[in-house]
Parts: sequence; structure tokens; C-alpha cells
Amino acid sequence: MSGNIQLLSDTLAAAKAENRAALIAYLPAGFPTVDGGIEAVKAVFDGGADVVEVGLPHSDPVLDGPVIQTADDIALRGGVKIADVMRTVREAYEASGKPVLVMTYWNPIDRYGIERFTAELAEAGGAGCILPDLPVQESALWREHAEKHGLATVFVVAPSSRDERLAKITAAGSGFVYAASLMGVTGTRASVGLEARNLVGRTRATTGLPVCVGLGVSNAEQAAEVAGFADGVIVGSAFVKRMLDAEDEVAALAAVRALAGELAEGVRKR
Repeated sequence: MSGNIQLLSDTLAAAKAENRAALIAYLPAGFPTVDGGIEAVKAVFDGGADVVEVGLPHSDPVLDGPVIQTADDIALRGGVKIADVMRTVREAYEASGKPVLVMTYWNPIDRYGIERFTAELAEAGGAGCILPDLPVQESALWREHAEKHGLATVFVVAPSSRDERLAKITAAGSGFVYAASLMGVTGTRASVGLEARNLVGRTRATTGLPVCVGLGVSNAEQAAEVAGFADGVIVGSAFVKRMLDAEDEVAALAAVRALAGELAEGVRKR
């Protein structure tokens, strides 16, 4: 079975045709439980997300701030496995018909096996992977398997990336480019800043791929601001925080569904 890279491309193109940015949500698998995490992804799709990134919890999440680290710790202590991540992708995709990616650090894939991981992700209906710590110059084997299985390879660029480096990264990627809005870890912030706009402009000069901005967006106003210059708005910590702050699982699902609705309105008001 081939993965859903085409569905991802079509979804981003459809948002552009509607003169808006796509809303991309992030939630870790296995949080608060495997079943609860699956229902959370479905709720975010129900609320209006176009794409969801399912995080593969990791014990050393170098890009993730304290909110997502807390959720990852809960998932890992609950015994989450890669099989649970694949199940989350499958059930979320089957329920929504929308693109689901996995965001993961390289070490779990390396240990699991590239061919096994890509084959299982494609079979689950996954659209691809976001790989924040895989250097592009060491990615050839991954990209070969991902392409064979119809999966996108999404690389992360940062404000510190020089133009020559940006060109190398975007030439190797597929699906979209993940533009980190600032130097640092994930988390909600008071403002997204000028750096993100400049990075999107520099990245677009190197590629025809959509450029989606993440790190720091937490409300409809910020989503609208980023949607004014990016092809997609990526939100993670704000969703996780709503779940952490909720009294119970029912309240958590209602909270992330409502936030997705607010953000979906935001990306349409750019």
C-alpha cells in the first residue's frame, strides 16, 4: 500500500485555492492514553484542522518545550510503542480521510528499521514524516524508502539557516517545509515575530513547496497573523496544554475541538 503524500499535497493546495493557510495540529500519540490520544486527534480534525502531526514520544525531545515534554513523559510511562503510533495514524486517517503525519526524532526510526517503519506507516495510511533532527546530508536512505512508499519527508528550517543551506534542505524535502518561527523549543508565546516572516520569504525563494510555520502559535489572532505570510500554521503546545489543564478526558476532547475551531477561523481571517 502506498502512503498519502498526494493527499497531503492536495490538502495544502485546496487551502491555497480557498485563499487561506492550512491549519496543521500536533498531538503526541499515547497521551493521555493510546485510546485517548486517538480520540484527541479525531476531535482536532472535527474542530477544523486540515492536517495532524502525530508525535512519537521520545525520552530526549530536543525540539520540544516543557508542555510537550510533560505529555511525552505521560505517554512513555503509559508504555506507548511505535505500534501505538501506527494505530493512531490509521484510526485518525480512517475516521477523517485527512492527512496524518508522524513527527519523530531519528533514533526511534533507526532502531526500528527504516524499511519496516516506512512500510508500516504507508500501510496505516500515513502521509509522511517530519524529522527535526535528521541532517539532510545523512537522509538519502530514509528518502529512498519514503519515496518508495509514497511518504513525504518534511525537514525543519530555522532562522539561523543560511540561504545556501535552505536550498539544500528544501531540494531534499517533500510535502512541505516546516519553518521554525524562532530559535528555541516548542511552546506558546506572546508573539510570533518578524523572524518567521523573513524565514518564509527566504525559504520560498528556494522551493515551490508550501512553507508552514510552527513554534509559538497559540490563539486565533496569532494564527491569522502567520496565515498572512505562510502556507500553513502549525500548532502543538496550545493543544497539549488544553488537554493537560482539562479536568477529565471528556473536557480535554471538548477543549481541543474548540481550539481547533478557533484556529480554523483564524487562518481564514488573515
